[in-house]
Amino acid sequence: MKQHTLTIDTLGRGTLNISREVNAIVADSGMDTGLCHVFVQHTSASLMLCENADPTVRQDMENFMQRMAPDGTRQYAHADEGPDDMPAHIRSILTGMDLTIPVAKGRCLLGVWQGIYLWEHRTHAHRRKITITVVGGEKPD
Repeated sequence: MKQHTLTIDTLGRGTLNISREVNAIVADSGMDTGLCHVFVQHTSASLMLCENADPTVRQDMENFMQRMAPDGTRQYAHADEGPDDMPAHIRSILTGMDLTIPVAKGRCLLGVWQGIYLWEHRTHAHRRKITITVVGGEKPD
């Protein structure tokens, strides 16, 4: 088992493709076959597997979330850090803070059109920590 923590600076609400970074960690782990667990250590950002070719898919996801968990409505009691605070928590719970991806031949088994994305739900820039744990059988010598 190998574990690594990535630190990602976001620019505010939106998605960042972290597939390259995760795959590099998997390749460096020495694991041939197994699982890669990706976990974001925050309650106002999430992870998702999403379409990696057409950015309008991620924009449509953002538009959907804006309707499901709008900023600044009076329905939320929690607003300690501003009008986007509680909606960010709701969004991260709905989309999830971890992913488990199979590993084969030392890399994540993603579909052709799949990418691993960090989804920042706050409107301001944040520094996010993501823990990647790779478990499995090591590559033969």
